[in-house]
Amino acid sequence: MLKVVDNGAGREAGEQLFELDEIARVGARRMLMAALATEAADYVERHRDERDDEGRALVVHNGRSQGRKLTLGTGTVELKAPRVNDRRRDEQGQRQRFTSRILPPYMRRSPKVAEVLPILYLRGLSTGDFRPALEGLLGEDAAGLSPTNIARLTACWEKEYTAFRQRDLAGHEYVYVWVGTSTSGSKTTGSVPW
Repeated sequence: MLKVVDNGAGREAGEQLFELDEIARVGARRMLMAALATEAADYVERHRDERDDEGRALVVHNGRSQGRKLTLGTGTVELKAPRVNDRRRDEQGQRQRFTSRILPPYMRRSPKVAEVLPILYLRGLSTGDFRPALEGLLGEDAAGLSPTNIARLTACWEKEYTAFRQRDLAGHEYVYVWVGTSTSGSKTTGSVPW
């Protein structure tokens, strides 16, 4: 259980905000760990009746993975996700695997964090300034936001932007309404006939 202890001394507003951010980060980590544990337990439970020739369960819990950092909107948290040992085999003899839908392998940042990156880029933040800006928001150990990743994402956005600008608009009908003010102060409107 998270305890907040106030020593009674006067605090600066910045210190109180830091505590608030820390509480949010710890809470997000706990909720994520609980969701991952529930997901793994559900997977094991669904396959609990599957046994090998000696009667041993084919799908069992197998401790926790090595810790990895994950950058969320609340900051960066370190997680040790539950592991599952699945010894079942499919028709081709390939081993079955448990893969979390919540936290896929190699994920280092939340999709919401990734969504803000192009916005920063479009607002004029240079790729060299991404790291310091994001460290201020997400903490110094923000995962998945290395200069190489930022450069790779920027190249991807530029390709998407070029494709967007060059898309074919033939065969599409667009309806718009335009409202403005004339120089005399009266409102004017215009539209495309339906």
